[in-house]
Amino acid sequence: MTQSKERFKAKLKIGLGGDMGKRGRATLRAQWLGHLLRDLREANGLTLKDAAEYLQRDLSMISRFETGVYPIRRGDVMALIDLYGVEEARQREILLHLATEVWQKGWWDKYSGQVDGSLIDLVWLESRAEYIGAYSIFPVTSLLQIRAYATALIRAADPDAPVESVERWVELRMSRQRILDGSVQLDVVLDEAALRRSVGGSEVMNAQIRHILTAAERPNVDIRVLPFTVGAHASPDGGFRLIKMADPFPKVAHVEGPGGSLYVESAEAERLAARYDRLRESALDPDDSIGFITALGKELA
Repeated sequence: MTQSKERFKAKLKIGLGGDMGKRGRATLRAQWLGHLLRDLREANGLTLKDAAEYLQRDLSMISRFETGVYPIRRGDVMALIDLYGVEEARQREILLHLATEVWQKGWWDKYSGQVDGSLIDLVWLESRAEYIGAYSIFPVTSLLQIRAYATALIRAADPDAPVESVERWVELRMSRQRILDGSVQLDVVLDEAALRRSVGGSEVMNAQIRHILTAAERPNVDIRVLPFTVGAHASPDGGFRLIKMADPFPKVAHVEGPGGSLYVESAEAERLAARYDRLRESALDPDDSIGFITALGKELA
């Protein structure tokens, strides 16, 4: 049974709730591919046993493929999409591309033993993003932080961390910012609190504000300030990120809190996207935001 492109897009709505790094070894991309394969199998009325017999593998292995606990090899993906009757070229391309991504090493993988798995998932999403929208109450969004600011934040959050660990965490954060040299569009709403709360002392904050002003000059960076004078706003319960990759993948929302990271998509991501639009409408426009940040920099100098 062959699925239409529209139905295939619907199958991408997989429900990413939960911290992948803490729930097991499954990476976000492995779980994504596993859900797609499971939905294709079920749409064709086939059981795990059917797929296992076709691949001549243990049934439990097929189950681990579909949960992403054990990443599936490209050859097995090719066999399964033939079994599931996937004939549309774009659908096959997406599945085979994901199969390659699951096993492909990125520059960030060298940090996988030193940071939470959910952060590695975030770095992977950022590396594939066409658009990132970020609302930051505090701190300044990580893609705009300078090294001294990031170091002060990390030390405040984990004062007992070894110096070597802090340096590695900061290095990863700085390396993530290389995506801004590419084509990704970064859209940021900065709460006034993120700009006023002193991190690392006045010298560091002055340098951080200058860096934000410099970043705003990039054609692919849009920065807006949500001033205190706005009062109550669309996201009183915290900040979040929206990440959009190439079609037909859905937008993913990333929410980070003391208990870990949460990745969501489908209706929940759309709800946060609508919230983000309202935040942008309430914020100062880009020119007025630059003026606000410039004046604040002089005030804090």
